[in-house]
Amino acid sequence: MQFQQLQYFVAVAETRHFTRAAELTHVAQPSLSQQIKALERELGADLFLRARGNITLTDAGEALLPLARRILADADTARHEVQELAQLRAGRVRLGATPSLCTGLLPDVLRAFHDRYPGVGLVIEESGSHDLVRDLARGALDLALVVLPLPTPSPALTTVELLREDLVVVSSPEAPAPGGGEGRRTVRVADLERERLVMFRHGYDLRELTVAACRAEGFEPDFAVEGGEMDAVLGFVRAGLGVAVVPRMVAARSGRGLRVTPLARPGLHRTIALAHRSDVAPPRAARELQRMLLER
Repeated sequence: MQFQQLQYFVAVAETRHFTRAAELTHVAQPSLSQQIKALERELGADLFLRARGNITLTDAGEALLPLARRILADADTARHEVQELAQLRAGRVRLGATPSLCTGLLPDVLRAFHDRYPGVGLVIEESGSHDLVRDLARGALDLALVVLPLPTPSPALTTVELLREDLVVVSSPEAPAPGGGEGRRTVRVADLERERLVMFRHGYDLRELTVAACRAEGFEPDFAVEGGEMDAVLGFVRAGLGVAVVPRMVAARSGRGLRVTPLARPGLHRTIALAHRSDVAPPRAARELQRMLLER
């Protein structure tokens, strides 16, 4: 008994038509008929009653049909499981993240993932949440770390909240402390009116959040430098060009040469979520990375 013969048998049983079954299984109708006859000879029983325009199952055919379906289903499951395992030995995961998360959250998780699955390549796309949402929707990414709320809510994406992160103010230790006092443990958003800010480029979630917070306090922020990526912003702050509002994780990782001052309550926060397309399940390797991020 051959696997292919069972496929042909099930196709005929479901369509009750040899020609349509041949089309469904992409084989010539005479070949399909020959394979069915070979199966009947091997089993020693007719599987179909053949009358012009009327194909019905015999008792033997009725008995074989659920078994054949189970065998085919088990074969599909086996194929799927092997492919899933193979994806953890090779392949790639395409992950999008905002630059601040690439600096703060991802290095430790990606190192752990690489240690466990060294054959899986990691492709990282750094961008703002708006661009990452667009890339997810068009299938250019498997997963993305984005800032909530999404710039344009999309029903085609599933998001799972990952963490809520405090923002802090970083400044050069050589410059006066932000807020005007060395003894102060915190600084208020309102105090930033007296500071010159090193500001990220347009499209950065942190830029939009900081500017919105300043405007909520009734002032427009004064930019000493603007347009940089995360590493550039931190470098300009170290050089004493101004202060910047950055995630606490970034400040902790990049604290050398920086003064870190928390924001007074209620402070500023951002919510990070892991997103993927709702209509397409991520590949096995991407799902494993997703699990490690959620369990970090």
